Amino acid sequence: MQPLARTNLAENAVESIRAEIVAKRWALGERLPNEATLSLMLSVSRGTVREAVRVLVAQGYLETRQGSGTYLRSTIDHARSLSMARRASLRDRFEARCALDVEAARLAALRQTPQVVAGLRALLLERGNHGDHSREVFVSRDLAFHTAVIAASGNKAMMEIYDFFSTSIQETIEATLRRDVPEPDMQAHIDVVDAIASGDPEKADAAVRRFMAPVIAALDRLLHS
Repeated sequence: MQPLARTNLAENAVESIRAEIVAKRWALGERLPNEATLSLMLSVSRGTVREAVRVLVAQGYLETRQGSGTYLRSTIDHARSLSMARRASLRDRFEARCALDVEAARLAALRQTPQVVAGLRALLLERGNHGDHSREVFVSRDLAFHTAVIAASGNKAMMEIYDFFSTSIQETIEATLRRDVPEPDMQAHIDVVDAIASGDPEKADAAVRRFMAPVIAALDRLLHS
């Protein structure tokens, strides 16, 4: 193990021991070195080791036995498993949203009017770019734009479905404000409106797929990293 150099020694001790566990340094059921030995290995105090062990016990990695020591209970990286599950769920939601947005854009292209297109452009102008407003305002305005695209389809059932899943859709928007999932830029949004304005459903279909493709590709990379 490498000595710890950062200030939060307890958290670093947790990460160092967990890394050794996941790397299968110890076998399941094997007793870990005692506090004094771990303290030397990690270059931290025995109190810090004790705190780190308590955290790893709570996370299900270790088990302490009174008068006997600390034993390895699991080598599964629970934090990574949870992160992977969340990414998979997010990818599924983006895929479902893509299907809904694609069909809405196709119908919107067939049924577009100058007033509808002008309304979409106004909502985009109001939305602006990420950083122009607070996070909450940006998400709200981005959702308003995408909801208007659904409404432009003229399909009431699709509008009801979009409204029903609005919380999930809002979460997909919020996800693109993180570093690991790209937020489609303003040009990608303009391209969708231009495609709808063209009256060509195939162009609208392609514009939405181009809009969604980088996000889904990024999630695929994260799932397989």
